[in-house]
Amino acid sequence: MKILAIETSTILGGIAVADAGRGLIAEARLNVKTTHSERLMTVIGQVMEQSGLRLEEIDLFAVASGPGSFTGLRIGLSTAKGLAYATGKPMVTVPTLEAFAWSFAFSRYPVCIMLDARRDEVYTALFRWEGDTFVREIAETSVKPDELLTRLEGTVLFAGEGTLVYRDKIVSALGKRAVFAPADRMVPSPASLAVLGLDRAAAGHCTDPFGAAPLYIRRSEAEVKLDEKMKAPSTGLG
Repeated sequence: MKILAIETSTILGGIAVADAGRGLIAEARLNVKTTHSERLMTVIGQVMEQSGLRLEEIDLFAVASGPGSFTGLRIGLSTAKGLAYATGKPMVTVPTLEAFAWSFAFSRYPVCIMLDARRDEVYTALFRWEGDTFVREIAETSVKPDELLTRLEGTVLFAGEGTLVYRDKIVSALGKRAVFAPADRMVPSPASLAVLGLDRAAAGHCTDPFGAAPLYIRRSEAEVKLDEKMKAPSTGLG
């Protein structure tokens, strides 16, 4: 089974093509200086060319479902839906933080993924490797870094852009118990997304494209501001 995976949760997205038997075939990263929508289909075309495959030969589409960039998640999901509808092939959604954690398979330490959620919060989850997979010790949530750090015990491996933003806080709270991922692993891997997508499809967990929705966890800043505006006392002259 051949899969095309789309990761647009963070500012550095990417595309991967993999085969259940052959493994990773092609991968490209998307440094989003312009928006995902302006470059995503171009990069998909390039990756397909590098893989030597035609789009019709792809059996499955996977997309990161979040949390992460609201705009990026919407664009990634709509692109995956469009490809699934156009080809008649199934699609799967994969939680972003879970796919991210798989960059550290077999880790001896719990893996804490932190994405910058703005407003002094992070999107985070904590995973521990058991047997041949990760299990969640803290489910995906949006939380203040200080609150998160009080819940962590022992040595923890940190990764994600939120780790870079709040590194000083992490070191202050955990000291030598904080281990940081290498710089080249501070973003989710499209290849890991593809692997999990294949596993989900094999387990029968495909997603209806019509009902697929991003995992936002919390409301967008625009929604919060609109809500605050609606609750503000009227200053009209009437």
